[in-house]
Amino acid sequence: MTNEQQDQQVHPTKALFDAEKAFPIIASCEHFAGSEKLILKALSMQETIGPVFDITCDCEDGAQAGKEKEHAEMVAKVLSSKANIHEMAGVRIHDYSHPHWQADIDILVPAIGNKVAYFTLPKCTKAKQIKEMVCYIKAVAKKHNIDRKIPIHVLIETHGALKDVWKIAKIDWVQVLDFGMMDFVSGHNGAIPASAMRSPGQFDHPLLARAKTEMVAAALANGVIPSHNVTLDLKNPEQTMSDAQRARSEYGFLRMWSIYPTQIQAIVDAMKPDYSEVQDASNILLAAQDNHWGPIQYDGELHDRATYRYYWQLLQRAQVSGLDIPDEAKSRFFN
Repeated sequence: MTNEQQDQQVHPTKALFDAEKAFPIIASCEHFAGSEKLILKALSMQETIGPVFDITCDCEDGAQAGKEKEHAEMVAKVLSSKANIHEMAGVRIHDYSHPHWQADIDILVPAIGNKVAYFTLPKCTKAKQIKEMVCYIKAVAKKHNIDRKIPIHVLIETHGALKDVWKIAKIDWVQVLDFGMMDFVSGHNGAIPASAMRSPGQFDHPLLARAKTEMVAAALANGVIPSHNVTLDLKNPEQTMSDAQRARSEYGFLRMWSIYPTQIQAIVDAMKPDYSEVQDASNILLAAQDNHWGPIQYDGELHDRATYRYYWQLLQRAQVSGLDIPDEAKSRFFN
């Protein structure tokens, strides 16, 4: 294909979405790290295995009581450094009821507002709390001339948050809904047994299954990524992979938390597309682009814009998961 022909090709982002809101394509694994040592270790792992997972620097549970300011300043310093080479690190701040949540934002936004991957907002009980927190983040960003939408991740871990989950999913800048299983189970005052925080109970218990499906439905209907809770069995990557596969295939989760280094690759492997689908996606999208995004036949089947969107999102997920993309598709779509 000549350079002139390439220039005439319309990229799928423009051809398939144009002015519409495109669905977020982000890493399928989110690894939590609380201390400076663990954050630096996680950043080093990003360099080693590639930018296939995000890091959540924890200012909520990671900060010692009375040292919230120092902890937030440490996170800002680390994420401002050369160690944050991929800029795929977000921060979980304190919850709405904590007196330091605004101070977290006052410290973090001026320092890393242009490079932080997201802010995670925990333990909300009402949608209006998230609206207020997002408005504050916007105001601080504007004050410091930060001209970008900073993605917001919201933990759904209380009865109130689940009740308001459809409202929360509609709030501006919200990119991800995270299911906080342990706090959610605790909030049932013993009605859900502790065994339900492990598999298979975490998928089979009716109250947890109902909560997960409701959250996923609200997220996907509003163009937001649903993220699954952690696997408590830290040193068993096979269990982590099994949980991630079940969360993905049975419940529609597109992302999952990690709290131990060996969980990262297990989640990425479980969540990434099948390589045979990557090949089909590449061939279909290349043919569609050559046909100016009109309907085509591929392998005896009809394809049009509806399937093109599906395969374009699949190809993007493959790319952020570190899967090899065929050279022609890589050249046309990702350069």
